[in-house]
Amino acid sequence: MRILSSISEIRTALSELRGKGSVGFVPTMGALHAGHRSLVQAARQRCDVAVVSIFVNPTQFSLNEDFSRYPRTLDDDCRMLEGEGVDLVFTPTADMMYPPGASTFIEVAGISERLDGASRPGHFRGVATIVAKFFHIVQPDFAFFGQKDAAQIAVLRQMVRDLNLPVEMVVCPTVRESDGLAMSSRNRYLSVVERKQALALFRALEAAHALAEQGEHCTATLLQAMASRLQDEPAVRVDYVAAVDPDTLLPLEDVRSGVLLAIAAYVGSTRLVDNVLLRPRAETQA
Repeated sequence: MRILSSISEIRTALSELRGKGSVGFVPTMGALHAGHRSLVQAARQRCDVAVVSIFVNPTQFSLNEDFSRYPRTLDDDCRMLEGEGVDLVFTPTADMMYPPGASTFIEVAGISERLDGASRPGHFRGVATIVAKFFHIVQPDFAFFGQKDAAQIAVLRQMVRDLNLPVEMVVCPTVRESDGLAMSSRNRYLSVVERKQALALFRALEAAHALAEQGEHCTATLLQAMASRLQDEPAVRVDYVAAVDPDTLLPLEDVRSGVLLAIAAYVGSTRLVDNVLLRPRAETQA
């Protein structure tokens, strides 16, 4: 495994490796956990060359967010990636990705203002810009993302379509702890007490999913069930509870054509997201 920090180095290394076949890419902000491991394993299984980036992207954080304290564990991350057989790890600096005077950004209009974009203005502008940059530098055949970040996936899929980018996005299932908590690099911020409180998100999604499985198709009923479960844990401050089209992130009234049930909430000072994707009813019954 090679760890490279410059754009010229990663491009040279990739030019040497492309002859092996397809390139799979996993963009990360580091602080890797089993969820990231599953993405890397999917890339290794599907592709001939596996590339992982580790970069805490400053443009997707607002001034009052946790950029400065976001966990940075590069040595541990690289040990994990080497154990998974990754070929290249790209670790650029902020000055390299955003050189002095840089003024070009990617705006995915409309969809970027929904869900997380509504409560974190500019967030998806930063996400779309850095992912577009990585796609341009790495030029992967496939890029791997986790379902937990469903709103981000919708924004990036729109960007890929709009810009005719020659990359296939592969979405892998959310990886959870044994009690259901979705794995996240931010989970390490949680105290023991907050860790238990955070389970309210998963329980809320479970309650709505169970109702849908029993035949409930009205999203208002599912949203009420989710809200009720979240209210059972008063320490959890809800940002949003939503039932939306997974591609457009627009609200839906009925689940039968498929729906994304999504939650964002604060546990202590930590903002967590989770979701469940309900497939179209006919597909579920098949």
